[in-house]
Amino acid sequence: MRSFEFALISAHEYDEFAKHAPYANFQQTSAMARVREDNGSRIAFTAVKEEGKIVAAALLAIQGTALTRFASVTDGPLCDFDDVELTRFFLSQLAAYAKKQGAVHFDMTPEQTYQVLSSQGHELDGDDPDVPRSLMHLAKPDRSAIVHITDNGFTHEGLSVGYTPVPRWRYVKDLTPFADVKSLLASYAKNTRRNVKIADNSCVEVRQLGESELNVFHDICELSSERQGFTNRSLTYAQQIFESFGDDAQFMIAEIHLQKYIKVWQKKLDVASKQVEELEAEQSKVEASGGQLGDKKLNKLRTARQNAEAAVNRIAKAKQYVQEDGDVVPVAAALFIVQPREMVYLMSGSNDKYAKFYAPTALQHYAMSWCVEHGIDRYNFYGISGYFDDPQAEGAGVLEFKQGFNGYVEELMGSFSLVLRGLTYRLQRVAHKILGR
Repeated sequence: MRSFEFALISAHEYDEFAKHAPYANFQQTSAMARVREDNGSRIAFTAVKEEGKIVAAALLAIQGTALTRFASVTDGPLCDFDDVELTRFFLSQLAAYAKKQGAVHFDMTPEQTYQVLSSQGHELDGDDPDVPRSLMHLAKPDRSAIVHITDNGFTHEGLSVGYTPVPRWRYVKDLTPFADVKSLLASYAKNTRRNVKIADNSCVEVRQLGESELNVFHDICELSSERQGFTNRSLTYAQQIFESFGDDAQFMIAEIHLQKYIKVWQKKLDVASKQVEELEAEQSKVEASGGQLGDKKLNKLRTARQNAEAAVNRIAKAKQYVQEDGDVVPVAAALFIVQPREMVYLMSGSNDKYAKFYAPTALQHYAMSWCVEHGIDRYNFYGISGYFDDPQAEGAGVLEFKQGFNGYVEELMGSFSLVLRGLTYRLQRVAHKILGR
């Protein structure tokens, strides 16, 4: 019979365990605890010790007041749910602690993977070059972990499809095969590689924002939220993340340097104009002597004229952009959270007016390049909807964008809940029903 001890531990002890846990993630960190405290939650760093060593841990948050109080663990606990004895002990202790804190119910969304799927959302049939071999045991669903949790009184909210507050479906790219940025770029789909090149050639430059510039990040995210119909996070939330995570929170922005862009296209115009001038002069000379320019040179002349016209149009459009938005235009922004296990692409926004500059693609390539250069082996694109075969489905465009980088899908177990105070919970449900919530 194993001997376990439930304990409250320090933030430092918690982080030391969490950063080496198999399913470590930014939600289960002391940095995120500070953000939750800033938003009114009470926090407890809980752990299970076996022979004096921490073997499981959870950042438990208590929210609400009186009849609405509940406990939650987001993307946790950090526990091996395939270990029946450990699961039974930890969940019972967490529930008892939450109830002692006055919680009516206890909700959790474990980070442990339920199943790994191909980039297209299909079950794996043999090796997949984009899926780490270490995850192939999850080619079939890990149903046992769900059973081990529900055996302890929790209700499983189901294997849902669609966006949820804590994403159940994730898109991930394994970075271990790539020794450098060149090999990383070569792993993308053809169109995505092209878009990276277009962004680079269009003078899109990526840089990190300072705290005083977070309003720029927020405003760009607001553009996407208005366009796509979701509620943007507040500027205060961005500031909380910045202050709490420090260097581990990278607020990045992609800007178009329009004067540089104009110079690039002016050089292309000069080259094309010179070709047109030379070929037209040759054409005139040939025709004056009664001949005709050969098909090959006629095609060259046609191409040169088209290139010159395209350059003129690009320059005119860029000058219009300068008049409207200035010389340097921030067009896309993203927040990346760095952890020892992974980098997470948490939130972003873009200005659709400049979609053809492919700034969001530049941001993703920059982030993954940073990971390769700094030894981060896993890039987590975070949430997708779980719909794969319907181009009209929720999140189809987001999925297609992420699939262009050639990764794989992780399906998590989903949400679990445990009622701690039955009468209070039933009264709460009745009240919600009457109020139409």
